[in-house]
Amino acid sequence: MYVVELSLKLSPMPIAVQRKELADAQALYDSVRQALEGMGPRVLELRCEKEPEKKVSLLSSEVVAVQVYEKFASGGGGKRPGFSFDG
Repeated sequence: MYVVELSLKLSPMPIAVQRKELADAQALYDSVRQALEGMGPRVLELRCEKEPEKKVSLLSSEVVAVQVYEKFASGGGGKRPGFSFDG
């Protein structure tokens, strides 16, 4: 399972969407990144893979960061998302 996580301006909680396959997560990441590079704000719609009727829309101008990481089944001992100096 892979997580695509978006950090938003003035929001302490990120928005996260899960994808089963790395290729699907990478495609979503690329889509968000293209929206960030584009001219002017765009509306991004993120959908749940399991339940497509669950969705959220947000303005690309409110996204400050996007990352992809693998979600591990075990709660501890795994690599944390983001960038850090510890293993």
